[in-house]
Amino acid sequence: MNYYNEIKEQIINNEITKKVKDYSKNKSDLDTYYNVGKLLKEAGKHYGEGIIKEYSIKLTNEFGKGFTQTRLRYFRKFYEFFSKCPTMSDKLTFSHYCEIIWLEDDQINYYIKITEQNNLSVRQLREKIKNKEYERLDNKTKLKIIVEEKFEITDMIKNPILIKNSHNYEEISEKILKQLILEDIDNFLLELGNNFSYIANEYKIKIGNRYNYIDLLLYNIEFNCYVVVELKITELKKEYIGQIEVYMNYIDKTIKKITQDKTIGIIICKKDNKFIMEYCSDKRIISKEYELV
Repeated sequence: MNYYNEIKEQIINNEITKKVKDYSKNKSDLDTYYNVGKLLKEAGKHYGEGIIKEYSIKLTNEFGKGFTQTRLRYFRKFYEFFSKCPTMSDKLTFSHYCEIIWLEDDQINYYIKITEQNNLSVRQLREKIKNKEYERLDNKTKLKIIVEEKFEITDMIKNPILIKNSHNYEEISEKILKQLILEDIDNFLLELGNNFSYIANEYKIKIGNRYNYIDLLLYNIEFNCYVVVELKITELKKEYIGQIEVYMNYIDKTIKKITQDKTIGIIICKKDNKFIMEYCSDKRIISKEYELV
């Protein structure tokens, strides 16, 4: 079998398809690169790894740039992954796949899923991989991804939550921590998961004759509920749970409508305390650590 001629034919057919059917450019690219990867895999078995260099030179001479040895190896890796996993999505471009095909299978499936759901650019996807987003999910969430179980509102919150220290503060107060979050509120909301929206900071509530201030009040559109966020620059303490529970109950009794679900509470602290959370009877309250980056 002449593998080079087969590869050349695949590339020529792809160029024709992209010119004739503009709407199917991306699918045609993915199908072509999959088939080329398969041929490269088979050619390597017969002629050894050196065939990549030989084909790279010949393809570059015939078609111009875009067929470096590195790119041909990407084609082959692309085929190797999707020959085992049939769930290729044409919502992702080949450039997206180049960012993820060298990861572990579970990681790849996760990043494919979130790129589809959030229409991520290649740059945004690269940033999420760089920040080890998948690794910062808990094991329960990772299992839900594998078995495709429905998520709860707290499942996709990363731990630790990454907060950009844009001013390079060496020491921070709760006020400064809140300032850093508000300066980069979009990324902070994404660290919590999907469909969070910002309502207010220092949200004023009156309990008895005294005013109290909720650090951040958010709303989750998908789960139809308010989210109270309290920021702490110390280790989690038991009194923090009592404080946020009061705020959550206030929102439920005075603001929440009957059609909305109960309020969720998130305590973001410097260091978690698993023992305190173990004895927290209100499962609507969770704690996560933060990390300045």
